[in-house]
Amino acid sequence: MSLEERRALDLSEYTVTDPDASYFDVHERMALLNQTDNALLLQQSAQLESGPSCRELLAIPPLDDQIRVPGFYPNPKEWRVVSRPMFQFEDTVAKLAGSYVASEDIYYAECLVKFLDHWATSDALMDFYFETSQPQAWFATESMIFAAAMAYSIVRPDIEGMDEEIAHVDDWLNRLAHQHADIPGLPENTCCNNHFYRRALYATSVGILTQDNELFRFGVSAIYSALSDLTPEGAFRLEMKRGRRASHYQNYALLYLIPNMQLIARQGYDIYDLEIDGHTIHDAVSFALDIFEDPTQLGDMAPQEQYRGFFQDDQYFSWMEIYQSRFDEPRIAKFLKPLRPVFNRGAGGYVTLYYMDPDDQQHQVIKETEERMAELQDMSE
Repeated sequence: MSLEERRALDLSEYTVTDPDASYFDVHERMALLNQTDNALLLQQSAQLESGPSCRELLAIPPLDDQIRVPGFYPNPKEWRVVSRPMFQFEDTVAKLAGSYVASEDIYYAECLVKFLDHWATSDALMDFYFETSQPQAWFATESMIFAAAMAYSIVRPDIEGMDEEIAHVDDWLNRLAHQHADIPGLPENTCCNNHFYRRALYATSVGILTQDNELFRFGVSAIYSALSDLTPEGAFRLEMKRGRRASHYQNYALLYLIPNMQLIARQGYDIYDLEIDGHTIHDAVSFALDIFEDPTQLGDMAPQEQYRGFFQDDQYFSWMEIYQSRFDEPRIAKFLKPLRPVFNRGAGGYVTLYYMDPDDQQHQVIKETEERMAELQDMSE
């Protein structure tokens, strides 16, 4: 779906119905965690209950100067160094939200609001360098916005006596989202591929929080766009252009589409059942699982020798916990076991803690990586 076709969609039926609905039922989950005897969930809760010091977090300087980020693939080491403060921000908001869910201590919820208010009053993240040939700062701030919004959505409904701070944060997130989303991206590229799905995630989340139907519909439009771009096999057409990383980017698209759909569903819409040209999101999920197991299923869309390094990193599969909480996919159940507990600092936070059915898995699977096994083999020779 082109940018013009997307803008022509009539999405007037989609309106924000509950600005306090997070991407999971927070109080219902707290009640479950209080009653569970699941060792995996109890262990993660215990690790989060004693959260960080708010005073220390408030000393982190907001990024209120112009943000410039080098490209990842040409300069991965430099990219990681420059990105550390951004990752720290995302880790901080996710940790505070997780600590609140695990402990039910309002201290962590209030700290998250104070932390975001500190950044809001500094007008942080508003100044990022962008040229079509140098979009990395634009990309980096995508995840910072949805990390903040999703974590904030967990705690805001329970906050009392902080109306001024909440007004600051709501206004800041809304301005950030609009400014960021106003950059359309390149045709057949960032306008409409996984980066659009990332922008849609913050648009939906911030749109709900601030009752902004324009942002909410921007987020919804990504689902229509993604489904319209599916091939007969269930592949995201634009992600197949990534060659040896086609499998990675099929998964990467789902990493943002599924939590977006979860947010939309929590507003009362049957978005998981949406069908366009005979396709639903389940086709994309099935195709991802197919090519994980057998890259020859890619056919002539991409090389069959695929990059598989992302399989070692649980953050790329946070969408699976969300999806599995609604749909029982045996292949996902098997895939998740060695990865749990799953954490993604931006797209969902502590998703195993928030979503896993206690009957699914009792203990963390200790599994050494192939690299570690090779290292031990070398030592024994």
